[in-house]
Amino acid sequence: MATQHFNLIGYASVSTNGQDSQLQRDALEAAGCGRVFEDTISSRATARPGLVEALDHLRPTDTLCVWKLDRLGRSVKEVLTIADGLHVQGVGLLILTGTLTGTYSPTVEGKFFFIMMAALAELERDIIRERTMAGLAAACAQGRTRGLTTVGDADTLAAARARRALG
Repeated sequence: MATQHFNLIGYASVSTNGQDSQLQRDALEAAGCGRVFEDTISSRATARPGLVEALDHLRPTDTLCVWKLDRLGRSVKEVLTIADGLHVQGVGLLILTGTLTGTYSPTVEGKFFFIMMAALAELERDIIRERTMAGLAAACAQGRTRGLTTVGDADTLAAARARRALG
């Protein structure tokens, strides 16, 4: 039995398990994506299996649809490589939100604007990361650490483990 193929293919990406991709999935489905591929992976990870699967699934005349440009790649170089690769394959690129909303066109002016916006998206992502790291360092200096807080003492923990062992 042949698999059904759709012309508008979506890709959603979030950085951690604590984040929810539902906003992206809803927007991609509302745009008419027949299939949505997804990754939940660190922004610094190089392997993104959902993106690889989406790119492998695309055929000429298809369009890859992303919620926002920064979901496509983590650096200007990566975004441009993917966008140019799609163009060479005859695959379109549709961006639903942000400054570059619309279809990517590798004309001289379109490519220049695309490069500038991709650079700004990368800068924004780096600034957010720096602020997050600075906030974590400040919290650590004040004695606060990440993770779950300890509740109770050793006796309470031992009692809880004993109850759990009993079912």
